[in-house]
Amino acid sequence: MEKDRFVASFEKLDRLRLIRSENVGPVTWRRLMERYGSATRALDALPGLARNGGRARPIKVCPTAAARRELETLERLGARPLFLGDPDYPPLLAALEDAPPVLVVRGHEGLLTRPTVALVGARNASANGCRLAERLAADLGAAGLVVVSGLARGLDTAAHQGALASGTVAVMAGGVDVIYPPENAVLYEQIVAAGAVVSEMPPGEQPQARHFPRRNRLISGLSLGVVVVEGAPRSGSLITARLAGDQGREVMAVPGSPLDPRAQGPNGLIKNGAALVENAQDVLRVLEPVRARPMDEPGRPSLDGTPPAPLIDESDLAAARAPLLAALDGAPVPVDELIRRCQLSPALVAVLLLELELAGRLDRHPGNRVGLVLMP
Repeated sequence: MEKDRFVASFEKLDRLRLIRSENVGPVTWRRLMERYGSATRALDALPGLARNGGRARPIKVCPTAAARRELETLERLGARPLFLGDPDYPPLLAALEDAPPVLVVRGHEGLLTRPTVALVGARNASANGCRLAERLAADLGAAGLVVVSGLARGLDTAAHQGALASGTVAVMAGGVDVIYPPENAVLYEQIVAAGAVVSEMPPGEQPQARHFPRRNRLISGLSLGVVVVEGAPRSGSLITARLAGDQGREVMAVPGSPLDPRAQGPNGLIKNGAALVENAQDVLRVLEPVRARPMDEPGRPSLDGTPPAPLIDESDLAAARAPLLAALDGAPVPVDELIRRCQLSPALVAVLLLELELAGRLDRHPGNRVGLVLMP
């Protein structure tokens, strides 16, 4: 029993090292785990895979000491890492192909397994929009739903404030300990005390522009549905709504005046099939059938030393590299189409894509699509 606990603890440390290694994102992490059966074996394979993909310099593998320091920092913060595969990892999030391998939680992690709904909207929100968001959040919380948002200025702030009494979850673009925007410091502490703050980033990581779309996928991924109160057509709120649709979540929107630019986003969503909501009862009505059925969830990666996938002959890989590379360009293409076009086995294509991605030559896109990184 003691030996099993030690093996599981070491494997979790290696899982953290794997996701913190260069060019390893959530989808690549899952593919590596599926192929090699454990993070330890995947870490050993990283240098060779990157080299085979055309990388000239060695790939940066996260050192064991760095992963230990991260876990020690989280412990000092009173935060806990939830690993994909843990029984208390949020089940809605685990159903996503790009679920974060490690989700850091500060506060009441039990909220993440309760029914959740996301409320998002404009940072430059109107007074009426903020008032409505706060009332919606309070009413949805009273009805038993946990409200999820992004701690941004405007509508996000109003949603968290309305749901404080019932429990709310703030999803951070940076580290779980980096308060952004700074003026929400008091609200942040209130959420830690009565709700939960979550992030997939290491502690201390400052939020960058590229982090916010990734943060938005977590807001929608944690939730049964997303309600957009206000937002411009190209705003982050609309990105969250699009991601929700891609993830199979319910998309809802509050209508507004055509004269208000902040209403263009929600009004456009409604035109395209989003549910029109004006109050909490409308939201509950939309979510009622969703709450009645469980989400499909992929197999959880186990910690018991899952056997690796069968090895593919190196001569087969060498022969397939050029045809696959010729079939790729900067435009994203579905992986299934690549398999058909190149007449290669899915297992062979999966390994070749891993090589290219770890070499920094391939980007993964939503909808299981991939494209080459175009050099300037």
